[in-house]
Amino acid sequence: MVMTDTIYTIGYSGFLLEDFISLLKLHNISLVVDVRSMPFSNRYPEYNENRLKYQLKRDNIYYRNYAKEFGARQRDYKYYTEDGYLDFEKFSKSDAFDEGVQKLCESMKRDYKIALMCAEKDPLCCHRCILVARAFFEKGYNVIHLLTNGKTETQEEINLRLLEKYYPNRNQLTLFESMIDDKELLNMAYRKQNAEIGYRLEE
Repeated sequence: MVMTDTIYTIGYSGFLLEDFISLLKLHNISLVVDVRSMPFSNRYPEYNENRLKYQLKRDNIYYRNYAKEFGARQRDYKYYTEDGYLDFEKFSKSDAFDEGVQKLCESMKRDYKIALMCAEKDPLCCHRCILVARAFFEKGYNVIHLLTNGKTETQEEINLRLLEKYYPNRNQLTLFESMIDDKELLNMAYRKQNAEIGYRLEE
């Protein structure tokens, strides 16, 4: 079944707080889901959990922290690869992640408009897109990433960017490689991006 609901994402580092809130209001966002493992920022203190929650409440926007469900820095070592970075595919199959997805799906059924929030300006470089938004997209939801200057990017466009980044010559593959379908190429591209941006234990 194809969903018609839309879930948004946004990276606050591209915005002044007043512009950030104005953009949320423009898209009628009623719930901000903070996917940071640590909901604090020395560089952008206005986005620290308590201060942000207070500012959002003034505009009738709810705030929830989903560090356990969606955070990029998980404590359980079983979700990390041998190379020491968080394996998004493994973690996306965890009970905590599934619980987070189900809770937000129920919220959308109750007409909440949701924005997943993290720090990174470019969604391609953030786990909110490569891990979390991907899961909603694969469940049939529309995913729209809110960018600076009023621009947006869909998850379909993210998928194309990933393919162009890792397989720019995919239409000129060898006979063996041509047996790999576009879906598997995309899965491989997601894994490569995961390896590039995934939180590493030594960090």
